[in-house]
Amino acid sequence: MTHIVVLGGGIGGVSMAYDMRAICSCEKEMKITVISESPTFHFVPSNPWVGVNWRKRGQIEVSLEKYLKRKDIDFIPVAARKVHPEQNEIELVDDRKISYDYLVIATGPKLAFEAVNGLGPQANTQSICHVDHAEKAGDAWKGLKENPGPVVVGAVQGVSCFGPAYEYAFIMHHDLKKAKIRHRVPMTYVTSEPYIGHLGLGGVGDSKGMLESKLRERDIKWICNAKVDKIEKDVMYVTEYDDLGKKKQEHTLPFAYSMMMPPFTGVDAVMGIPGLVNEKGFVLIDEYQRNPSYHNIFAVGVCVAIAPLEKTPVPVGVPKTGYMIESMVAATAHNIKDLCHGREPSHKATWNTICLADMGDTGVAFVALPQNPPRNVAWMKGGQWVHWMKIMFEWYFLHKVKSGSISPLYEKYALRFMGIRKRQFNKLRKETTSQ
Repeated sequence: MTHIVVLGGGIGGVSMAYDMRAICSCEKEMKITVISESPTFHFVPSNPWVGVNWRKRGQIEVSLEKYLKRKDIDFIPVAARKVHPEQNEIELVDDRKISYDYLVIATGPKLAFEAVNGLGPQANTQSICHVDHAEKAGDAWKGLKENPGPVVVGAVQGVSCFGPAYEYAFIMHHDLKKAKIRHRVPMTYVTSEPYIGHLGLGGVGDSKGMLESKLRERDIKWICNAKVDKIEKDVMYVTEYDDLGKKKQEHTLPFAYSMMMPPFTGVDAVMGIPGLVNEKGFVLIDEYQRNPSYHNIFAVGVCVAIAPLEKTPVPVGVPKTGYMIESMVAATAHNIKDLCHGREPSHKATWNTICLADMGDTGVAFVALPQNPPRNVAWMKGGQWVHWMKIMFEWYFLHKVKSGSISPLYEKYALRFMGIRKRQFNKLRKETTSQ
């Protein structure tokens, strides 16, 4: 019996298990197992809403076992200690060893808070990268609204995921405005990007002009080319560089509340394995999502190694969006099926980027086809429809986890620029206006 193991129970891992089961539904001699450090799935893109108490944890979290079982997928909610590719085994923290014929690594990243002294929810700043952190951020947010003061938000050096930082800044502004205390909370956006709207992608369309305008409209100051030196209990020390990488100015930023995105690295279970990962622990893959050294190992999602597009004065990484991850998943499932039938892999992910950034009551969407320039499409628009489309994406993916569906609704609606029927829109709006 062919055993396919998916390491990770997030957006990439759950999608991978369902796609693999659907594509190989006629394969009687195939076993699929998902290994995850958590018994639950949580929808990461909704964490900014949890961070301002617009969502509760239970609204974006799903217990996985019963839903995977319905699709005849085994589930082991135990963290992996180490992958042993030479032995085709995964060692778990409870000392069990799980063998595989094919392994798909979909762990997501390790959050490298240690990269900056004082960074992270165990130190002096908040995080929205995990639902545990977002809950804590929500508690701290209540405290800020009771005792308003300065806010510093953004992304430190080495970050590859900038969208949530912008999103959280705009959502915080909207929540403070609704509470009629925005005038008591000066906000500063601090980012390692060389300019606003770079996003780790060299910009998309007029992302620079649009996002600068959105920040300016909301009286949010910004510092680009910023290296965060250290963070104390209520003060952040930042060095700003010019476009040539020379020190420009040092900033001392007091804050009552701060959320800074951390850099990502690979998880401990794969870190330091020659041929499998790069120096940061991200999994090396070829154009078929397959590791060049171990041909029965594939990888999808944020754990995949992608080289930076360009050298910047302060280091930045390259993001991986939900649409890109679903494309990776579909290609991987077909390629594993090909291998099971004695054929060489032939399916490639599209590596296109579609991103929805909520701003509370409006939002910004951008499309980059392909992700890396030069592009066939570089499109960016804003409006209330993005806010509602982000809510629909949340609904779609939570439904997908519970139903086991692999219907590519996200791709369908995104590429049609969110063409929802008016009746569906109004129904969704009625159900969600309680936020």
